[in-house]
Amino acid sequence: MANNTEVLKPWIVEALQSAGREMSVLEVAKFVWEHHEQELRDAGDLFYSWQYDLRWAAQVLRVEGVLKAKDGKRSGGWELA
Repeated sequence: MANNTEVLKPWIVEALQSAGREMSVLEVAKFVWEHHEQELRDAGDLFYSWQYDLRWAAQVLRVEGVLKAKDGKRSGGWELA
């Protein structure tokens, strides 16, 4: 299976594009579960770590310039750049 981050990155983007606004981590996680539950269930170890891995995937998207930087903030929502 592909790297967990690579699996989750497009799902984060999908959630944010769908909403058209900044979303909380919880909102993104709910979207991912509602739209990709079966894929997660079929994904082996990812099923047990996906919510943790989702945060790492968001960090990678920030580094790549896909998500807005948090500018030192530890909390807050996720938003497309």
